[in-house]
Amino acid sequence: MSPATINSTSDAVDFLIEQHGRIRQLFVETAQASDVKEREKKFVELRRLLAVHETAEEEIIHPRARREIGDGAGIVEARLEEENKAKKQLADLEELDIGSVEFEVKLDGLRRAVLAHAEHEENEEFNRLRQEMDPDSLKRMRSTVQLAEAMAPTRPHPGVESATANALVGPFAAMMDRAKDMISKPR
Repeated sequence: MSPATINSTSDAVDFLIEQHGRIRQLFVETAQASDVKEREKKFVELRRLLAVHETAEEEIIHPRARREIGDGAGIVEARLEEENKAKKQLADLEELDIGSVEFEVKLDGLRRAVLAHAEHEENEEFNRLRQEMDPDSLKRMRSTVQLAEAMAPTRPHPGVESATANALVGPFAAMMDRAKDMISKPR
């Protein structure tokens, strides 16, 4: 992590919302890719960002939301259910021919689910965290989110949607995912 990142005035919520924007952009770039190799490259980038982003939310943001906001447990449970469904959709996509019509249809279904999930997070969880937490805590939490992302699995692992499950499975899954990434890297 560079000193410029640590000294950024952006907080954890801003950082995650910026990632939501990049995720939206990657869905468009993947769907509109001109050839199969380009689509695969964009999809791999999208898959990786979704995996690390969700892991950081599960390990850092959701536990804090449970503690800091009223009905935090209910809000977080709804987000975890959405995340699990999206991970299953993403894992299913990985099994398809990236040049197929079925891939395009399922990618659009995933896009709709992920964007709805991001909207729920931003409106129901992130805004409430911003109301309940002091700005300095949110700024410090950004570096924790970035650290969690640096150590996160890079592929979807349905059923691993809690901080505890991520702590138990995450390091091994991350190591295996990074090995798979090196072997199957699009050329």
